[in-house]
Amino acid sequence: MIQKSLFFAALALASSLALAACPAHYLDGRKPEIRNEKLAAATKELCYSVFGVMHSGITRTPLWSAEHLTADNIERARELDRDNAFHPDPQLPRGHRAELADYARSGFDRGHMAPNGDMPDRRAQRESFTLANMVPQDADNNRHVWAGIEQVVRKLAMKEGDLYVLTGPAFLGAELRKVGNVFVPSHLYKVVYSPRQRAGAAYFVENQADVKHVTMSVADLEKRIGINLLPSLSQKEKESMLRLPNAKQRKH
Repeated sequence: MIQKSLFFAALALASSLALAACPAHYLDGRKPEIRNEKLAAATKELCYSVFGVMHSGITRTPLWSAEHLTADNIERARELDRDNAFHPDPQLPRGHRAELADYARSGFDRGHMAPNGDMPDRRAQRESFTLANMVPQDADNNRHVWAGIEQVVRKLAMKEGDLYVLTGPAFLGAELRKVGNVFVPSHLYKVVYSPRQRAGAAYFVENQADVKHVTMSVADLEKRIGINLLPSLSQKEKESMLRLPNAKQRKH
């Protein structure tokens, strides 16, 4: 009887580990699963009001930021002026987190993963400016190609009613740069899943100036970055492509 109880307790624990601490931000309440062992060390899940972050104490960046992006939140966000209150997250140990000094005079932007333009109120906006939601991003990339991607995703959310969005950095290649103690991603991705259409796809872009984005299936992106991004979907569902709008560069 004791062995049976222990078995069911272990089963319940295994099931709970697949669930997010902040399930409202994830498709079917399930957070991504890290397959690449190098990425799995020193991670901490952070739950904010309208988005969640899986933070890496190794890269000192998010591995992803997750949003359940709704048309209502976007409408409310339009009424807010921008407040650039960048700050380190006190929930993270000093030895694992980015500090403002890491980015100072680096030449890189502090690039939002869950964007300020999605935030429906002052609390959410302030949370979006935590450095736990930032990566070192090429300034031209952030302000033009990436801003264009963010803009068309908001338009798509208005059309669809809601989307599940996962945004994060990719650290590909043998030689990665740092600014201060923070790793600079080689690429950036944004996964977009439409509950209405029951399909998803991803934007993928090199973290450089004057580049063009590509789109790919969720399955293809998962292979590249070593993360099971949408674990509640089958392989076939991940290979089915949502038609993503073309993201034009924001003008200089």
